[in-house]
Amino acid sequence: MDIKEIIKPENLVYEKNKVLTDNVMHYCPGCTHGVIHKVIAEVIDEMGIQEKTLGVSPVGCSVLAYNYIDIDWLEAAHGRAPAVATGAARVNPDKVVFTYQGDGDLASIGTAEIMHACNRGENLVVFFVNNAIYGMTGGQMAPTTLVGQPTATTPYGRDVELHGYPLKITELIAQLPGTSFVTRQSAETPGAVRKLKKAIRKGFENTVNKKGTSFIEIVSTCNSGWKVSPVQANEWMKENMFPLYPLGTMKDQDKESDEQYKVK
Repeated sequence: MDIKEIIKPENLVYEKNKVLTDNVMHYCPGCTHGVIHKVIAEVIDEMGIQEKTLGVSPVGCSVLAYNYIDIDWLEAAHGRAPAVATGAARVNPDKVVFTYQGDGDLASIGTAEIMHACNRGENLVVFFVNNAIYGMTGGQMAPTTLVGQPTATTPYGRDVELHGYPLKITELIAQLPGTSFVTRQSAETPGAVRKLKKAIRKGFENTVNKKGTSFIEIVSTCNSGWKVSPVQANEWMKENMFPLYPLGTMKDQDKESDEQYKVK
């Protein structure tokens, strides 16, 4: 049979999304970033917004995202993606702008930027990949590191008296009036990926419709930083991270009216 007969549309089982490049991903085997990239690219393609989408990535494992998702990109300093994205979205109001950040970036050095961008209700989608450590720089403790969790800088586990508590940044973000959609998802099973894709589409649709900030946390693994296999990392995440960072949508509404904040 001729190969052209085999690849007819009715025989096609899977086709690589055209928004993904042909570059081989640099992420460690078992890393969640590759799955998230794939789903973001699928949504961009299905919505037909490739030419108008602009991504902003800062320092961290996400810094090379431009190599894999074929859209316009801006690079930002560590933690500053929301500030850069704010300028990009305001100057280009017809663009669909998103940031792609890790927990060491967004919840630590970038806390001020993300809190104020969300409070202002900037017309952005924020992807917050939470693997509970600094992944790229060697597995150090992050603001999201669990109590008792060993890292490169806490070999005996995170100690509350020394380091404080894990920061549940998404719960804080949900309280801000400028946010329209705040959710926490994962990507460790096909069912979880389907839920994540639905959330990603909701975020992009909100941006197209000028509904303010959509904040999507993805609880993720880092088997290299955690020093376990990919399978063990998924199990550890479900047993330890999901109880502290429960999955689900915390907010789904239009931005709050500014009437209650006005001087009488």
